Amino acid sequence: MDLKFNCRVAEKNIELISVEPIVLFGVNDAKLDYIRTFFPKLKIIARGNMIKVIGDLEQIIRFEESIDAFQQYFKRYGTLTHANVETVMNGALEGNSENKNGDPTDILVYGNQGLLVKPRTAGQIRLVESSTKNDMVFAIGPAGTGKTYTAVALAVRALRNREVRKIVLTRPAVEAGENLGFLPGDLKEKLDPYLQPLYDALYDMIPSDKLKNYIETNVIQIAPLAFMRGRTLDNSFVILDEAQNATEMQLKMFLTRMGPSAKFVITGDVTQIDLPKHQPSGLLQAMKILPLTEGIDFVYLDKQDVIRHKIVKQLIEIYDNEKQNE
Repeated sequence: MDLKFNCRVAEKNIELISVEPIVLFGVNDAKLDYIRTFFPKLKIIARGNMIKVIGDLEQIIRFEESIDAFQQYFKRYGTLTHANVETVMNGALEGNSENKNGDPTDILVYGNQGLLVKPRTAGQIRLVESSTKNDMVFAIGPAGTGKTYTAVALAVRALRNREVRKIVLTRPAVEAGENLGFLPGDLKEKLDPYLQPLYDALYDMIPSDKLKNYIETNVIQIAPLAFMRGRTLDNSFVILDEAQNATEMQLKMFLTRMGPSAKFVITGDVTQIDLPKHQPSGLLQAMKILPLTEGIDFVYLDKQDVIRHKIVKQLIEIYDNEKQNE
């Protein structure tokens, strides 16, 4: 290892292997100057495809980890913008770069504030693998299993990789004890609370200014399920969340919107159906009649996939047992 040190400073030469210097340094070293702001105590000298770093040993190690993260990011996505520099650098400095001890290819999205979004349970891994192989996937499981979050990450990855032109996110607007007509505000203000979990996931994965632009230009569309009627959804990654609250007719309408170059993920929790008793859930019907259809897969998550507070797992088990004893 090319590392020299004494009691005060260390020195290391780092070779760029996976990227050309211009990719990492930027025009007139603009990116490199930005990277330097994260390591004010290091002296960083770039010559060709070599970087000489002088300073505190621990800081040098962190700097090298960040350079590795940059090269892995570029290898996966084929791009390394200034915004990518910020998110990847934040991840390396905060110690969140799980690439160090794991497979970098399992990272779905480099999110905001250094967040690395990746499948963290067996069920989430199955969902990712199934979405790769199938154009329509149903992800079914209780609250807290990461169904929606993983699906949104898959959609964001597909958009960044230019596999799709837009993302469409939708939910049934089921009135849970309140009539929409009596709620204050315009239609958007009435409906946004139903769609907030989708916004929350996006804010984790896309810088706010870029997300705002995507929404304003309809690259990302977030709308209630009723707004899908009459559309053909093509060149899109489409997510229907809370599908257990779609009626049989609504779910049929949604599924038949699928264009030839679309990817669909439908998520739902059959233990939390809010529909009136006289309206059967479309998700329950789909679980009965669609499992043998080519190109459609069903992924079931359970309490082992819950990644919220440990109490949530206990709550799911208690309520499941109570239902069985009824």
